[in-house]
Amino acid sequence: MHATNIAATIAGLLFGIGLAVSGMVDPARILGFLDFGAIATGTWDPTLALVMAGALAVSVPAFALARRRRTPVGAPAFQDPPSAGIDAKLVTGAALFGIGWGLVGYCPGAALAAFGFGQPATLGFVVAMIVGMAVHCAASARR
Repeated sequence: MHATNIAATIAGLLFGIGLAVSGMVDPARILGFLDFGAIATGTWDPTLALVMAGALAVSVPAFALARRRRTPVGAPAFQDPPSAGIDAKLVTGAALFGIGWGLVGYCPGAALAAFGFGQPATLGFVVAMIVGMAVHCAASARR
């Protein structure tokens, strides 16, 4: 296995474990956060905001340190994103992601982590996600 694949596997496992430990594989927590009407009743769940704040506390200093390096650890060069602009594909993808997340309380990472930790209720979401990815790839290849 290539060193980049090993690093990606470790990062993915760490991400999945973090999602499970923080409770972000429970769609009720996500839906409880997204229900801003629950603030008035005192049932709003701020857990997601706390997890995001924790992620920022780790990633902001790490990105600042990475910017000081000439080359990344484990790769010959930094890779810039292919596009920095906001276009229709980005807006459409973000909207679909948000709608799906708001309807069922799963994002792709959390759904895969939940499935990997043995939550069978995620099977339908994961299958639909894989089918959606396959349809997108097939449609993109035709263009």
